[in-house]
Amino acid sequence: MRGVSFCGWEAVKDRSKSLSENQEPKSGRVYTMFHGTHLTYAKTIIDKGFERSKDGMLGPGVYVSRNIEKAKCYPLNTDKKDKVVFKLRVRVGKVKQIDGDNHPLQKSWHSNGYDCAWVPPNSNISTIKSGREEDCVWDPKRISVVGVACCVDDVKRRELRLMIRKKTKTEGCDLCHLDASDGHDVQPCWECQEDICPFQEKHVCKGRRFRERDTM
Repeated sequence: MRGVSFCGWEAVKDRSKSLSENQEPKSGRVYTMFHGTHLTYAKTIIDKGFERSKDGMLGPGVYVSRNIEKAKCYPLNTDKKDKVVFKLRVRVGKVKQIDGDNHPLQKSWHSNGYDCAWVPPNSNISTIKSGREEDCVWDPKRISVVGVACCVDDVKRRELRLMIRKKTKTEGCDLCHLDASDGHDVQPCWECQEDICPFQEKHVCKGRRFRERDTM
């Protein structure tokens, strides 16, 4: 049997990926979240992934929530027959809590080294009237569509779920190129911060290589 070794890397099976909305997400973990969108855009999202918004309450990013009722509200002013709620797997990376109006990092969290901004439920942000939890993810590649949580059109729901299954089976994991339908716990290398999948054959750490060269 051939062993697989990595530099400064650890894989952790997160048992709390269905974290309740009032629990703070832990940096580097993978969580189940939801995103509501118009049926018109559903196939494009499955095929090409999400696009970062140009702005928003937390600045640019992809807005998601662990509260499915929150996701069901979007898009606003849209009939429910034209809506779809995706079930997502989100690698949150480094998380910053934003819990009030005029927070110094409310729209600049990413430029300060964070991958995701989290607004806890019942926060002091006045624009969130529902008091529900909300997240903003900077990099759309951290988000994978894994299912359709809500779609009142039975035909469209089956069609979208089939697209998701085919997409997952065809593409697999970007790092190990294996089927990732059951989720791969991708984490950053402790040295160089590059993403590592526990199923890839090897990882050559640039951080360690450069450090060893400097000490020679």
